[in-house]
Amino acid sequence: MNGKEDFSIFNVSTDHIPEAERVPLLREFYCRGVLKSEVDATDGKPFAASFTSHALPDAQLVIGGLFGARVIRTKQLVVDGNDSLAVMANRSGVVRISGRGRDLQLHPGDAVLTSAEDVTAFERMSLGSCFSLRVPRRVLAPMIVDVDDAVMRVIPEGTHGLRLLVDYAMALVREKALAVPALRRLGVAHLHDLLALVLGATDDARELAGRRGVKAARLQKAKFLIVNDCWRQGLSVATVAHELGVTPRYLQRLFEADGKTFSSFLTEQRLKRAHRMLREPDFAERPVSSIAYDVGFGDLSYFNRCFRRAYGATPSDVRSGEAL
Repeated sequence: MNGKEDFSIFNVSTDHIPEAERVPLLREFYCRGVLKSEVDATDGKPFAASFTSHALPDAQLVIGGLFGARVIRTKQLVVDGNDSLAVMANRSGVVRISGRGRDLQLHPGDAVLTSAEDVTAFERMSLGSCFSLRVPRRVLAPMIVDVDDAVMRVIPEGTHGLRLLVDYAMALVREKALAVPALRRLGVAHLHDLLALVLGATDDARELAGRRGVKAARLQKAKFLIVNDCWRQGLSVATVAHELGVTPRYLQRLFEADGKTFSSFLTEQRLKRAHRMLREPDFAERPVSSIAYDVGFGDLSYFNRCFRRAYGATPSDVRSGEAL
């Protein structure tokens, strides 16, 4: 466990843990890091688990996988006063969830909303991983048309906003944005907005989410696509917009509202990649022109001008160590 002010990370893994100690370890994780629950090993199946919990103000993200055990929020535990709501998205494998008289199966991409006030059993039927976002009922209920009606109903893969919610949450974790107080507060607000859209937001919440959460999530995903594909010379505002399902002009406005243009962000990422390559011994024999083309530039002169403007030095200066 590590924590700072209103943010903490709690990890658990059964790797290298004796079989007899695994169930108590996972039970402690749920009681301390997620939600008080009982854990029972499944007969005849190997038991393994690996989870990370990110605890935030009015939100908790849990990412990981479990196999060979049932997690049960028992009748004895639901009286603890916890009324939080959690959306669980199955990322791979098959999951079975029972509660409110329903027995559901989640296939990859499906999700479900559960309530801590209900007796609920969770069991993974095959190896895989899940993502869950838990929020207080007082936060979510005013944003949803009928929050109780949304509990224990399968949210199919392809539901509007579901993929956006998961991708945005994973990006917050991957980029360690939650460790920064200002970004943490903004990120939690966006998660609330996106979750409300998935579950059926009220008109007011939908309007707010449209201005705030969805735009932030789309911009985040666009940046992620650019960072990973910036080396492609054919990458353009049109190709990224097509991937996101929006118009090029809409995407340009998202970047402009963030203080940059699409082109400037793309060029910045290509220059960063070139700068790293110039300083790495593995590319010491690669000509500067080859590196420029490898990172997505089609014009060497333009690359050199942009590089000098960004770093105040030539690519050769950086390679030789004369400049950082």
